Amino acid sequence: MIGITGTPGTGKSAAAAELRARGFLVVDLKTTVAPYVVAHDAVRDADEVDVDAWADAFSYTEGYVEGSLAHFLACDKIVVLRCRPDVLKLRLASRGYAAAKVAENCQAEALDVILSETADMFASEQVYEIDTTNRDVVSVADLIVSFAAGEIPASFGTIDWSEFLDPML
Repeated sequence: MIGITGTPGTGKSAAAAELRARGFLVVDLKTTVAPYVVAHDAVRDADEVDVDAWADAFSYTEGYVEGSLAHFLACDKIVVLRCRPDVLKLRLASRGYAAAKVAENCQAEALDVILSETADMFASEQVYEIDTTNRDVVSVADLIVSFAAGEIPASFGTIDWSEFLDPML
């Protein structure tokens, strides 16, 4: 089971669609969490999921699992998609996200939140980080498939978005 995770807007869904088009099984994790939603945060416009219960109940999948919670599953390998926060801001705004939600996700990306959570849960040889800022979806999918097949080594921790941190934090 290969996980594809990242902050919203980093390209997970696009990469998943490309992998599906190539004939790979890809589970959209958004379709699996409904029974584990414990609340909806109206201010953040986000569901709160009982991640532990969800992860415990999730059945191992031969293929890819894609979503911002993938790094909480017992994946064999995990890919973290990243995007420079100024570009991420444009991507999220074009989706109609509220300004506060855009800012929260850009700050999370600048702070490496998902990468940090992933690094806490997986051995370094299981993690591969991809900067999607200036990559097309085909090349992102190529890298994911190559990492999953063991053709390229694990690599993460080289992306630094700290210059994009809000000085008011």
